[in-house]
Amino acid sequence: MTTAPAADQRRLLDLQALDTRLDQIAHRKKTHPLLARLTELDKQAGDLHTALVTSQTARGDLRRELAKSEGDVEQVRNRAARDQARLDSGTGTAKDLQALTHELAALAKRQGDLEEIELEIMERLEAHEAAVAELQRAYDAQDEARRAVVAERDAAFAELDAEGARVRSERDQMASEVEPSLLALYEKLRARLGGLAVAPLRHGRSEASGLMIPATELARIKALPPEEIVYCEDSGRILVRGEDSWL
Repeated sequence: MTTAPAADQRRLLDLQALDTRLDQIAHRKKTHPLLARLTELDKQAGDLHTALVTSQTARGDLRRELAKSEGDVEQVRNRAARDQARLDSGTGTAKDLQALTHELAALAKRQGDLEEIELEIMERLEAHEAAVAELQRAYDAQDEARRAVVAERDAAFAELDAEGARVRSERDQMASEVEPSLLALYEKLRARLGGLAVAPLRHGRSEASGLMIPATELARIKALPPEEIVYCEDSGRILVRGEDSWL
């Protein structure tokens, strides 16, 4: 395509401005500071969750260990109670009663050892219970902080989305007013050139490349009819001419 109405070419500048705003809105969403904060909170929450699960597992193991220890103590107590009852009844031979006396002494020692083990397990369990409670509080606080940031992010994104919807509506209306083949060229260049397809020629300077155009090339462009599409030699983008192009 080599020609297009000059008015449509100028309209491309307005279309480009709207598309640039849409790109900026998308970039603001993609790089919003709250996203980095959420990533940080998610990592912290992950670390806390791992620590919490580890501590809960250890607590569960200690609870089972304590239950077994309590069972061992209860078993010895029951055995001692039965032996004591037999001894108190006086039934049996003197040898049997003497054996019961020795067994009761052994059971008393065994019970004392088991109760020490039980106490040690209880102390360890108490420490783990406190650790689990502390980790749970920290995890809950972290989760609350994350939910607050998510709400803040959603509110910020809602504003950006609303702005984007307004710009998109304006952009679509403007695009419908551009000659279809010129619009297709514009979209193709935008896709190939990083989103910027058109820029003004202002004061002899290409706003597409930021460079001054040589005098001979500027004279050639000035002599072209208004509908002739001009490209920036350095960037490949469309240059739109206006009243200030030559000043």
